[in-house]
Amino acid sequence: MKKSIYDMLSRKGSLPISMLTAYDYHTARAIDEAGIDMILVGDSLGNVILGYENTLSVTIDDMIHHGKAVCRGAKNAFVVIDMPFMSYQTSVEDAVTNAGRILKETNCQAVKLEGGQEYADRIKAITQAGIPVVAHIGLTPQSFNMLGGYKVQGKNQAAAQKLMDDARAVTEAGAFAITLECVPAALAKKVTESVSALTIGIGAGNGCDGQVLVYQDMLGYSDGFTPKFVKQYANLHEIMTEAFRHYKKDVETRTFPSQEHTFTISEDVLDKLY
Repeated sequence: MKKSIYDMLSRKGSLPISMLTAYDYHTARAIDEAGIDMILVGDSLGNVILGYENTLSVTIDDMIHHGKAVCRGAKNAFVVIDMPFMSYQTSVEDAVTNAGRILKETNCQAVKLEGGQEYADRIKAITQAGIPVVAHIGLTPQSFNMLGGYKVQGKNQAAAQKLMDDARAVTEAGAFAITLECVPAALAKKVTESVSALTIGIGAGNGCDGQVLVYQDMLGYSDGFTPKFVKQYANLHEIMTEAFRHYKKDVETRTFPSQEHTFTISEDVLDKLY
């Protein structure tokens, strides 16, 4: 049965919520069948699917295209879709319009946007339009140029206080959940205890109400950089590469396709061909 926003909120302070990214139908199905609570169609698809250096080039049409596929595959999980760069920053009106497009065209359950107090008016307007919102504070990848790179956030007093203020502001604006990215564990736990919204951590310790990872990272899908906060549960890159090598060898030695993989035809039919 499809999980609802109330199912998620009921888990606050109790059983932690599991969340993974997905960008296509088959991955969404596998994640859903595993019983994962929430799926995020992240703008991380720019990095892990489309091959961009960062998330800034991702468009709202990209998010809708991949979001549709994920929502078709997720029969039970609660699906959240990222609002990409410049789809909400420009104005409250643009934020509501684009959030509405995402919800209407994909059939997801919520949208996610980056930023704290400065985007509280967007969150308020989107939620007033009947669209659930997940906020995202701490390390906000769309703002990596302003942050000076991908760094842990909230380490000094001023930065930690801003994170607390941001969390309270987005909760007050109506966000039902907050992604906390690359935040010291003790600070993330304090934020979690200070707001009524759910907190979903990524590099924020185990004191949050839930955890999210990019599925390619946790499956070892590529042989590139792996963030410190990622636990790899498999090494699919190695498994896939070895399978591809084996296939290449079989093709070149004509051991594939073998008899079991081919179709037959009557010799009488062949004899009558000219």
